[in-house]
Amino acid sequence: MAAPAPTISRPSAASAASGPAPRYTSALSAVTTLFFLWGFITCLNDILIPYLKAIFQLSFAQANLINLCFFGAYFLMSIPAGKLVARMGYKQGMLLGFVVAAIGAFLFYPAAAQRAYGLFLGALFVLASGITLLQVAANPYVAILGPPESASSRLSLTQAFNSLGTTLAPLLGSALILSRLPKLDNATTAASIDISAVQLPYLVIGGMLLLISLVLSRINLPVIQHVTDDDDATGEHHSSAWQYRHLILGVVGIFMYVGAEVAIGSHIVSYLALPNVLGLDPTAAGNKVAYYWGAAMIGRFAGAYLLNKFSPAKLLAFTAVGAVVLILISINTTGAVAMWSLLAVGLMNSVMYPTIFTLAVAGLGRHTEEGSGLLCTAIVGGALVPMLFGAIADHGGLRLALLLPIVCYAYIMWYGLRGSRRAGVA
Repeated sequence: MAAPAPTISRPSAASAASGPAPRYTSALSAVTTLFFLWGFITCLNDILIPYLKAIFQLSFAQANLINLCFFGAYFLMSIPAGKLVARMGYKQGMLLGFVVAAIGAFLFYPAAAQRAYGLFLGALFVLASGITLLQVAANPYVAILGPPESASSRLSLTQAFNSLGTTLAPLLGSALILSRLPKLDNATTAASIDISAVQLPYLVIGGMLLLISLVLSRINLPVIQHVTDDDDATGEHHSSAWQYRHLILGVVGIFMYVGAEVAIGSHIVSYLALPNVLGLDPTAAGNKVAYYWGAAMIGRFAGAYLLNKFSPAKLLAFTAVGAVVLILISINTTGAVAMWSLLAVGLMNSVMYPTIFTLAVAGLGRHTEEGSGLLCTAIVGGALVPMLFGAIADHGGLRLALLLPIVCYAYIMWYGLRGSRRAGVA
């Protein structure tokens, strides 16, 4: 029988410096393995969208129902998940999230067998509900599991392994799924096409989710207890997470960031297929998506170092400006320059999520789980912004639609410079 997990009291700001911080290496290593797989699953949507779009002959807006169902689960399930984690604890919340996600992955098999787009959307919603629970539990756990001043760096490092999953997903997805995309003509119908290419990958994903949950169940993770609010030094005490201004503005920041990142990533294949960009076929374009997420991975590993050397808020604003500049370059150029400048936005995206998240939960103390639920609710931006992006693309083209992420990054710049400041903290 496994020994009981150690209980660690989360110190207040006043007592944080009174003694050496405990070592959290083994716990962080265990939790970091979770980030890889859900990054892989999330990015596989970038391959699923063009695949199902071609098979079911969908418009951009219709194809983005995939993002709506996947990220819509964050909107509907995050607050309940936050309450569940507060009651069950971080570890049990993560274990339940793995099981729910595995069920969603297994549902892809009957969805493909029935050749029904609606069933695919339902399976994605169940899968994303499990991922939501994992996010709500794991992100604040990593942020809390160590000194507060290095929270952004710590979460950036674990998010780098999330990006490793997003880097590998397009490569494997292109080889296993897009390579089997048929050439459609007027005589081809959805019912006549073999869409079993998605069955085996998602069966494997479901099996891996269950395997990791089994391993995690045997690992003793320290239990975090909030002794007091971290914002005691400000003289402010709140009865609800909703009363923290920097948190609520951070919720909007997460909405903007995820929306912009997903909107770009989900349409890279279609963008690179444009004649005035590179005119690539789906498989070749799908392979290029890996560079977008690979840049985010490199940036997060670098960010784990940089966030210990520079102000996280200022670094956030700098990367947002860089994203705007790169998108403007892509919109106004053609060929390789248009491609590489857009793919390089992934590098700018790298530190945004962990930095916004840790800035937003700073000082929440006993409201951390509730705040995490609110922040994960904002991941619905990955559903709504791409839907609007697709509608603009249907009517004005993909280049015009790229102006939408610019608006998102402009807000993130403001949040880094102004919105993330906590009341009473210089």
